[in-house]
Amino acid sequence: MHPVIAIPADSLTTPSAAINLNQADYSPHMIKNALIACKAVPIVLPFPEVDDAVTPLVDHYIGLFDGLLLPGGPDIDPTLYGEKPIPELGAVIYPEDRFEVALVRKAIAAGKPLFAICRGMQVLNVALGGDLYQDLVTEDPDSRIRHAQAASGQYPTHHIKTMADSRLKMLLGERVYVNSRHHQAIRRVAPSLKVTAVAEDGVVEGVESRDSHQLVGVQWHPENLWETQPSQLDLFADLVARAIAHAQ
Repeated sequence: MHPVIAIPADSLTTPSAAINLNQADYSPHMIKNALIACKAVPIVLPFPEVDDAVTPLVDHYIGLFDGLLLPGGPDIDPTLYGEKPIPELGAVIYPEDRFEVALVRKAIAAGKPLFAICRGMQVLNVALGGDLYQDLVTEDPDSRIRHAQAASGQYPTHHIKTMADSRLKMLLGERVYVNSRHHQAIRRVAPSLKVTAVAEDGVVEGVESRDSHQLVGVQWHPENLWETQPSQLDLFADLVARAIAHAQ
């Protein structure tokens, strides 16, 4: 079986050389390539601009896929977790955030397995009732690692520690060298999630479901590492395996 894995689309904010349009939908090639390497069929789900279109579109989408992968992307609108934006907040795309929160909730209710990367893990946490540091440097006095690395994304930059009895430890081991390009992070963890990895300064680097293997999230970008660190591909293979199991 080749399971279908859905990837919510991000949006270009400036015209590209190939498509002279603002806000064209797209998905990262490295995520697509990782899923194909794991014998999955990736599909991309564009988001609507209009509020009234969110629920019917999500209802139609939910039957199209066996698993959901939430990719990285821009900052998340803090009004979705009851805060006003601080000056250090980056650009947000509210329709994208609103759509992904609705999609995540519907997918979880339908029992679909999910793997979340960077912003995706933050969306997952917000969708389930958690919140975020809008900016680590100004809001987390314990953060002392450069989480927004200057090096290219295919290079790791700091270590994380995975927790005992976690799926991340089973897949990657206890100490993992990862890349890092984020300035937001989970602050209050959603009640249905547990922390399964942390950086040396305590920043949350991984979460999973408390009572099942349905949800897995990481703060780093394994799609940029798996060609040089083959174990990082196991995160995608794990989603594919969970999607096959769910579909049977």
